[in-house]
Amino acid sequence: MRVNSGEKPYKCSVCLKDFSRKSNLREHRKVHTGDKPHQCSECLKDFSQKSSLVKHMKLHRGEKPYQCSECKKEFSQKSHLIRHMRVHTKEKPYQCSECRKDFSDKSNLLKHMRVHTGEKHYQCPDSVEDFSQKSSHVEPTRLLEEKPYRCSVCLKSFSRKSHLIQHMKVHTKERPYQCTECLKYFSEKSNLLKHRRVHTGEKPYQCSECLKVFSQKSNLIKHLKLHTGEKPYQCSECPKEFKQKSHLMQHMKVHTREKPYQCSECQKNFSEKSHLLRHMNIHTAGKIYKCSKCLKDFLQKSCLVKHMRLHVTQKSQNYSVCLKDFRKITSNEVHESS
Repeated sequence: MRVNSGEKPYKCSVCLKDFSRKSNLREHRKVHTGDKPHQCSECLKDFSQKSSLVKHMKLHRGEKPYQCSECKKEFSQKSHLIRHMRVHTKEKPYQCSECRKDFSDKSNLLKHMRVHTGEKHYQCPDSVEDFSQKSSHVEPTRLLEEKPYRCSVCLKSFSRKSHLIQHMKVHTKERPYQCTECLKYFSEKSNLLKHRRVHTGEKPYQCSECLKVFSQKSNLIKHLKLHTGEKPYQCSECPKEFKQKSHLMQHMKVHTREKPYQCSECQKNFSEKSHLLRHMNIHTAGKIYKCSKCLKDFLQKSCLVKHMRLHVTQKSQNYSVCLKDFRKITSNEVHESS
């Protein structure tokens, strides 16, 4: 009867939260005592309440019963759907009593309030300095050593819970972010934002030396090494140095004689995928490089480049272009005289 009437006679003595049932209060008290008797059988994470474990298990099963009526995005928990709906409604129900700033999430409001109160919840273990938000100070020892969050699938460890959650999408194949232009899906919102620059042509990162612009910061960083001459990646076998890690990895195959790419036709092995693809043209008889002057096809781009020099030479010597090709001027002279 108390549930239907809305009566909540059971009060938590710590946070003063009210409950309609004594059993609910008993479960709630575990939040304050730190007691976590409910453990996930998949990743061994502990929970103070059984309901929290039930919600958590949906992450492993990939179950998402709650769907947004606006964008059809699905969620494993109802509370996540409610929070998401504010993206569409622009609702910001939580207001700061000091500066009247509005927030869509209560957690963001609580973080914001520390700006006014000066409250600092997080202390650096290596110094006496305090911080209002954990993100304002990254513990060096944790980043370098401590990784308490482990993936239950591949056992990879992470220093932050958010990084583990992002990583789990690799196994669940979850890709909730879709490009509206080409309909490609992405596991992370940041990757979608980077991808959109392909369609918009936006290149916000500019080289201060030559003013060349790039769509991604990582490409700019690689490019800057051309100007600085920096080669931070050194081969452990020989003194050769490289500007990019990928170039070093390719080079290492020279020493290891590793040839992981095999032709399915003749079983020949190659150290690089590009070499295999070039080789496959021999079997498929594919001629993908076409001369714009005489329409002749070539298996490799390098052969087309060499061929094009014939047309340049012919033009400089006032030769007419025909569909027959010769590698030497002398051969062309014989051909024209006949």
